[in-house]
Amino acid sequence: MSDLTPTSERPGLHVSKPSPSDPATGSAVCHCGASATATGDAQVKALVDGWTANHGSAHNQTGR
Repeated sequence: MSDLTPTSERPGLHVSKPSPSDPATGSAVCHCGASATATGDAQVKALVDGWTANHGSAHNQTGR
């Protein structure tokens, strides 16, 4: 499997949780230049919520 980590050339959101007892990890890179990483279930949920509200397809919905 190829590396799924987002980059400026391949923007996106990636979340991983290898097992229920491991903390989630996440990374996001937007085509607007914003990027973030998170570790821990609550922090990754906040990262996903922020990405959904402000980046990715949100740019297309608001015309940013």
